Amino acid sequence: MEHEVFVPVPADRLQQVLSDPEQVAGAVPGLQRDADGTASPLSGRLKVRVGGHTITYRGAARVAPRGDGSYAIEGEGVEVRGGGSVKLSLTVRLDPAEDGAGTQLVFSGTGAGEGRVTEASPQAVEGAVRRLLERFAEGLGRAAEPEPEPVTPEPEPVEAATVFETEVPPSFEETAEDVVDEVVVPPAEAAHARRTMIGRSAEEVDHAPPRGRYAPAPAAESLSTSATLRWAAPAAAVVLASAIVAGRALRRRR
Repeated sequence: MEHEVFVPVPADRLQQVLSDPEQVAGAVPGLQRDADGTASPLSGRLKVRVGGHTITYRGAARVAPRGDGSYAIEGEGVEVRGGGSVKLSLTVRLDPAEDGAGTQLVFSGTGAGEGRVTEASPQAVEGAVRRLLERFAEGLGRAAEPEPEPVTPEPEPVEAATVFETEVPPSFEETAEDVVDEVVVPPAEAAHARRTMIGRSAEEVDHAPPRGRYAPAPAAESLSTSATLRWAAPAAAVVLASAIVAGRALRRRR
């Protein structure tokens, strides 16, 4: 049989994938690889639907490059439930597209089978093989696609705080009020103040002028007035004496 599948990937990338058994195993649709780490990457179980039958095979495959740039694929498997078996020998040729936008994968080869697969018609078997090859080619194309470069997120812009959003420190008056509210008079001082006030009438307490260091300082205006009167009295006496002398002198002349 012969089958062609177009893959939108350059041929050189597909060659790198076909040269790596791990990536080839990842491209096989439905392959359940063996858990044993020593086994070949292309060994395990493969479930295939042929006509109205679903058959699971256990086997292995090998991929090797050829001198003309193509690749040889050899595989065989046995039924998990039953005594049937299959064997496949394929050649994969990579034909780059003229515009370089992709590659045409050309599959050619032969296959043979025994057991449950023979219960299906040749057309059903051929259709199952073509679907398997198409999905295999798509898997090779996905494996050959370059990994996207990590996108570094741009830092979010930091908005400057406006004058309405800036926290305003408390004013001096508010701070003073808080301090006054927190002042607590000790009980001993309060009791002493009450004892000091005993024996004085309410009128004396209300109208008695403050004494000692609590007496108010004299107003600046009263001090200046007293000083002015103290200097004005002698000056007035001098003026009066001068007027008397002048009056006597005028009377003598007459």
